[in-house]
Amino acid sequence: MNKQILLSLIFLLIFGCSFNKDSKFWSNTEIVSNEKVINFEEVYPKEESLKKEFNSDLKITLDNKKFNKNNNNYNHNKDSLFNYLGDLQKSSRYSFKKIKNFHQYEPEISFFENEIIFFDNIGSILRFDENSKLVWKKNYYNKSQKKLNPILQFANNGRFLVVADNIAKYYMIDINSGNLVWSKDNLAPFNSQIKIFKDKFFIVDFSNTLRCFSLKDGQELWNIKTENSLIRSQKKLSIVIDDKYVYFNNSIGDISAVDLNKGELIWQIPTQSSLIYESTFSLETSDIIVDKNYLFFSNNKNRLFSINTEIGSIAWENKINSNIRSVVIENYLFSISQEGYFIVTEKTSGNIIRVNDVFKNFSIKQRKNIKPTGFVVSKDKIFISTSNGKLLTVDINTGKTVSTLKISNNKISRPFVKNENLFLIKDNAIIKLN
Repeated sequence: MNKQILLSLIFLLIFGCSFNKDSKFWSNTEIVSNEKVINFEEVYPKEESLKKEFNSDLKITLDNKKFNKNNNNYNHNKDSLFNYLGDLQKSSRYSFKKIKNFHQYEPEISFFENEIIFFDNIGSILRFDENSKLVWKKNYYNKSQKKLNPILQFANNGRFLVVADNIAKYYMIDINSGNLVWSKDNLAPFNSQIKIFKDKFFIVDFSNTLRCFSLKDGQELWNIKTENSLIRSQKKLSIVIDDKYVYFNNSIGDISAVDLNKGELIWQIPTQSSLIYESTFSLETSDIIVDKNYLFFSNNKNRLFSINTEIGSIAWENKINSNIRSVVIENYLFSISQEGYFIVTEKTSGNIIRVNDVFKNFSIKQRKNIKPTGFVVSKDKIFISTSNGKLLTVDINTGKTVSTLKISNNKISRPFVKNENLFLIKDNAIIKLN
């Protein structure tokens, strides 16, 4: 009798609670979304491998009012929307010393008003004016450090430029003069974006540790250590910030939320199997983007995620193979797979509503060696950069590739937009298009 009672109690305990397999936590609270879901008649079968077109003729018209300066937010990684009305004419060239192993880089331009800041092969920082003339050039590395060909990451607040690199050095310079304000050394090299928030900045190093530093003097204020791994990825880790939290990923696929001020871990979600060598070897994730209460990101292990930031759980996931930052606009999420398929997803439900093959004009032999490196969205066009130096123009209403522009014989960076101009980085120059 006692045994029966005990079994009944266990049964009630198990089935009286719910287990959310996505969040990896026990919960007795039913999660209800108050966002409106758009229902489409057809939805791409999620169990299928996404290597074919789907609803390729579905018309998508975007609201022109959404394309304004306020829609872009660097701290949210939402800087890929713009009012581009140009004709892709090369207008300027910003030249620098050729960067070795450029195919391994994910360089980013730091914009300062109408000027740009970049670096060269030996860690020199270059500031160019809007006419591509050099304003100043500074280098704060010794002879032995220069031989290491440091890769620099930038962030600026309009007055100061924060710099961090892959040889464990970080420092701040005055943008106007280029003079050094302070310089520090970290315990491990850095491997992420830099985000500035008020008087602090945030960055992740190779030990999978998020570090918060004072903008004033570079002193560390706090850090959050996540699981370390011997596995190293060439892919740069991502950071986004909202009003309360900083979100970041690590090299084994964990996504973490941390209180901005206190440095306390709020939640952490593993997005890969615990079988590290099987599931995280050569893992490459896209940049995280934040939109209201959701994070969106993907990886090259055939996963696109939506995460509810309020409760720290996976809202939905799709089988999309991509290490390229997505773009959110209205109720759409735009993504591109490594195989060259441009995908439109209904962001609330995760329903895939259109798939276009933007590489279909390439031969079978060519497309085996081509991968997208990034894209931006304008009012009626999508501009996609590739690993073989091409810039594709895709009509947003039809999903058809309407033009191909050769920028380089080799890899070019993802497109950057500023003041209704488009910028692309190649191994020895930045090309400006208008």
